[in-house]
Amino acid sequence: MKILVINSGSSSIKFQLILMPEKEVLASGMVERIGLEGAKVALKSGSSVLEKTVKIENHEQGLEMISQMLLDPDAGVLKDASEIDAVGHRVVHGGSTFSSTVIIDDEVKEKIKELFGLAPLHNPHNFKGIEVAEKIFTRASQIAVFDTAFHQSIPKEAYRYAIPEEFYTKHQIRVYGFHGTSHKYVSEKAIAHIKKEHTKIITIHLGNGCSMTAVENGKSKEHSLGFGPMNGLVMGTRSGDIDQSVIFYLMDELGYSSLQVKKILQEESGMFGLTGYSDLREIESKAEQGDEICLLALKMNAYRVKKYIGAYATAMNGLDAIVFTAGIGENSSMIRALVCDQMDFMGMSLDLEKNDVRAKELTEIHSDDSRVKILIIPTNEEIEIAKQSFELLSK
Repeated sequence: MKILVINSGSSSIKFQLILMPEKEVLASGMVERIGLEGAKVALKSGSSVLEKTVKIENHEQGLEMISQMLLDPDAGVLKDASEIDAVGHRVVHGGSTFSSTVIIDDEVKEKIKELFGLAPLHNPHNFKGIEVAEKIFTRASQIAVFDTAFHQSIPKEAYRYAIPEEFYTKHQIRVYGFHGTSHKYVSEKAIAHIKKEHTKIITIHLGNGCSMTAVENGKSKEHSLGFGPMNGLVMGTRSGDIDQSVIFYLMDELGYSSLQVKKILQEESGMFGLTGYSDLREIESKAEQGDEICLLALKMNAYRVKKYIGAYATAMNGLDAIVFTAGIGENSSMIRALVCDQMDFMGMSLDLEKNDVRAKELTEIHSDDSRVKILIIPTNEEIEIAKQSFELLSK
């Protein structure tokens, strides 16, 4: 079965064409800078790489470009769009409605639209990807895989907020959690590697967006993101945890509107807000050159992760392993070292030599005497989406 996996972001579309159940990636690529100057489309298939710089004004044009490149004779991937059996879509927010992967129909689409307000930066683009794929890949089944679904196992005492009951019962304000596809994928890899009957794992997804999950016996038990993907860890442009009083002060005393505060906390804060740089590699380079602000930002980033490790180990009453994943987690030895520094009281000891790596596969970076395993596991949300889509269609 050939499954095209589409991950639509605000200005990009990542995609992989995967042969299931073999999990063989037949082609992969990305459309970048949608709606901006110098939009790019790239497709890799085997040793063949196709790249184009074209004007792409919207997601529909982006998906049409993906289709054209997959059908390009030079790529040698597909002869006809009808060869694609299913299109698996990453949908960020499923609310309380979706606890598992579903085949998309009109009712599902309406419910996804109803959730736009909970994930305004993501769900509308995910929805557009669905609409366009239905037009282009007419024979394929359309499948929705929700980031929030993995976290439906979080217990009530963890997902409820201490606010008046009606906000939960009438408006469904609660912790939902995100990056669930990534956390599920790497936690399953870690469980298979540890080979224990009962497991307590903390997965640490560090990219432009960041989150952590306490995974006990394969189930999400606690998670750092909540009602929306803004709180928790320090992120690329998002503040993470902040005292609510700061928000009231910005509005009531400094005169900012709610929309301005939202923009500040989502787009102008985090590592970018602290340093003025959006690329962690640049921040690390500046810190190594003695830039005190950049060094402070890195320390703040790691300190927040350490706090959550302590909290989640307590929530699970133990810890077998921590897992670093996503772009920063897989590639930044500096962040990993800062996170793991002075954690010996928890039985966690990092091997600095092993840590000096950009991992392409599951890699152990703990010392031989470390009770807690420290792992790098590259995430692959596209493979996980393909797997869940295949399992659903094979029932």
